[in-house]
Amino acid sequence: MDDKLIQKEEELKARLKKIQEMEAAILKSEKVIKEKEKAKKQVLLRLSPGLWNELAAWAEDDFRSINGQIEYLLAECVNKRKNKEK
Repeated sequence: MDDKLIQKEEELKARLKKIQEMEAAILKSEKVIKEKEKAKKQVLLRLSPGLWNELAAWAEDDFRSINGQIEYLLAECVNKRKNKEK
């Protein structure tokens, strides 16, 4: 019976170690993401209420924030422009 308990304890310790390694990797990834977010430039953008409402609805459909949607759309436009230049 003691051997089974010892074996079970060792298995649990190994699982705990894996979980701790996963947690450390997640924390490292979160730190990298936060550093990238800090590196983003901020701009003041004035939009008409109608355009704002359209963007807000579109963002909601795509499960993004309005800022995220605007960034996505701008990135798409830049990529299309780069492809036309080639």
